[in-house]
Amino acid sequence: MIKSNKRMYPINEIFNTIQGEAKFTGTPSVFIRMQGCDVGCAWCDTKRTWDKDIANKIDFTELVNKNKENGKWADVGLDELVEYIQNTYPVISHVVITGGEPAMYNLTSLCVKLEEIGKDVQIETSGTEETHVSPSTWVTLSPKIDMPNKKPLIKSAVIRANEIKMPIGKKQDIEKLRRFLNEYDISQDVNIWLQPLSTNPSSTSICMDEAMKNNWKISIQTHKYLNIR
Repeated sequence: MIKSNKRMYPINEIFNTIQGEAKFTGTPSVFIRMQGCDVGCAWCDTKRTWDKDIANKIDFTELVNKNKENGKWADVGLDELVEYIQNTYPVISHVVITGGEPAMYNLTSLCVKLEEIGKDVQIETSGTEETHVSPSTWVTLSPKIDMPNKKPLIKSAVIRANEIKMPIGKKQDIEKLRRFLNEYDISQDVNIWLQPLSTNPSSTSICMDEAMKNNWKISIQTHKYLNIR
């Protein structure tokens, strides 16, 4: 029996789709999108998740019936969240916790309870917060370097990463990645993914060229080409 837990999480949306990025590309997944982020990426495509405006707070029933992307969010109890995923998506085994910045919250209990019902868990994080997850959680780190809000990377978060996924818009981003890899002495066992910003042809060309030179991988955001979320 799973013990009851009253921990609450601010959730922007829950939906199922095909993971389109990095290692789990092509995997049917349930996405839990958390509310709240203070990194300030100018090119962020989920800016609606940045602020926890109390005026946008709704109840869980309204949240799960959202039919468009917006800044409305709900505080959801751990047990209620896990039960909803178990009942609504019994076949899908992969759960992605994203945001926003999900590492703003202690996710250990959530990861453990999801694993107890047979799910495997992935978190997508910027590396600017301590990462509190289960030992089995797959951590995708997309290092946010020199962002407008100037939040530094946290070394323990970088060390915990299972893969590095670097957004690339221009050549300077490759240089940032090289400095990052040198500074943190990233293990050769950790895959490095280059992700072109917004599927831009110029960015994609840079990624292809650098991947060939450095034996890195490319994450092309397959979901955008499939025209799904």
